[in-house]
Amino acid sequence: MANIKSAKKRVLIAERNRLKNVAVKSEIKTAIRKTLELAQAKNEAEMQTAMNHAYKLCDKAVSKGVLHKNTAARKKSRLTLAVKKLLAK
Repeated sequence: MANIKSAKKRVLIAERNRLKNVAVKSEIKTAIRKTLELAQAKNEAEMQTAMNHAYKLCDKAVSKGVLHKNTAARKKSRLTLAVKKLLAK
């Protein structure tokens, strides 16, 4: 543990930010999973809404600094490919 007051504060802030980042990443994973489930069920209207929500979460995570822009782009691209594959079946 740090001895200097400002270092102790940074430790607390880093932990708070880590928990927030974990929550955001978890929310993105949940949105992607929900989109894929709806695509598998061939529920295109709800699936499109869920996909837009997943895209929005990824973009918001980039703007907040939680995800790198290329990571978000990769997640969105893979989601699109998976949905198209499921709908084609």
